[in-house]
Amino acid sequence: MKLSFHTLDVFTARKFAGNPLAVVLGADHLSTQQMQTITKEFNLSETAFVMRPENLNNTAKVRIFFPGGEMPFAGHPTLGTAILLAELSNKPGCTISTEIRLELKAGLTPVKVTRIADSCSGIFTAPVIPFRVDLELPSAALTAQALNLNPEDIGFDDHAITSIEGGPRFFFVPVRTRAALEKSRVREPFWSDLIKPLGNGVDAAYIYTRGGDGPNAAFRARMFSPTGGIPEDPATGSATALLSAQLLTAEGLRDGTHHWQIEQGYEMGRPSDLRLEADVTDGALKAVRVAGSAVRVMSGEIDF
Repeated sequence: MKLSFHTLDVFTARKFAGNPLAVVLGADHLSTQQMQTITKEFNLSETAFVMRPENLNNTAKVRIFFPGGEMPFAGHPTLGTAILLAELSNKPGCTISTEIRLELKAGLTPVKVTRIADSCSGIFTAPVIPFRVDLELPSAALTAQALNLNPEDIGFDDHAITSIEGGPRFFFVPVRTRAALEKSRVREPFWSDLIKPLGNGVDAAYIYTRGGDGPNAAFRARMFSPTGGIPEDPATGSATALLSAQLLTAEGLRDGTHHWQIEQGYEMGRPSDLRLEADVTDGALKAVRVAGSAVRVMSGEIDF
């Protein structure tokens, strides 16, 4: 069996930055175990498998895997796959303005894709409105030990550690300064002590602080998930979407549409730029969108 694949760098407009993604086409006859095996062979943070849609009004059915298993929803595979499918169905160099509708395990996810000249970008609507998870959170002291921080590094303004779900689930850790963000890293056995009580739904920590290198950057972030097979992720679109639930309460968002520029991956040499949008009505999140660019890097065949 020969399968076509492409790789893209996502949440960047230039090659060899952003978050690498592998997309395998024509994957209808692959088993779950075969998809997992191919994912481990690529050894990227995520691999997307494209199949025929169950509803012909949609573009494709997509399953997303990371080295440790399958994900119901993930941001950079959603964005990268949609941009790839839009480009493959249009002539090179022509302007694109279309909607790609992806059937994910978390639900139908529309992605608006635009290409002008050589720049291709997209914006997806998260399939699940993010919400805080009611569980006993670890102390600042344990969190600091696990992430090579001091307890006083954790928290700023009304931002405190929390757990948020919206398809996947993440542990969110706000830190006061860029210096704290830069020195953060996973430390064992404290990491395992931190993660295990949070349950099987959490194996990733999203750490963020205010500001960034860009003049419009609202936040700078890092994401660690070593127990999920991802030591550090250059760009995490799903966690970015979930951040909106933290911002809703910590920033006291008023009704309307809010926008933030977020940087990630800079500390690991894979600079990524993400845009987060959130619609708030009657004090609640009504829609969350994440936008960014992607660029194709490689293509080939898998002899499976």
